[in-house]
Amino acid sequence: MKDQRFKIAHREALIGIALVIVNFAIWYGFAYGLGAGNPTSYTYVLGFPAWFFYSCMAGTIFMIVLICVVMKLFFKEVSFDDEEVDE
Repeated sequence: MKDQRFKIAHREALIGIALVIVNFAIWYGFAYGLGAGNPTSYTYVLGFPAWFFYSCMAGTIFMIVLICVVMKLFFKEVSFDDEEVDE
């Protein structure tokens, strides 16, 4: 008999991997998309180059919010105690 906890853990691990890929894509997209030009032509947000602000600061805040939403919607409380099955 398969334990449902392993199925839940596998699904949550895949969600975690997807979140890491989203985080990397956001960071890479902003860092190399906005930061690929000549440094003299950079735009600035709150004193930081736009590529740094959006990839590191705004991206981090976005990921924290996204992770909180994913935790509330998709993750479940799982008991670590062994459940004995009556046969």
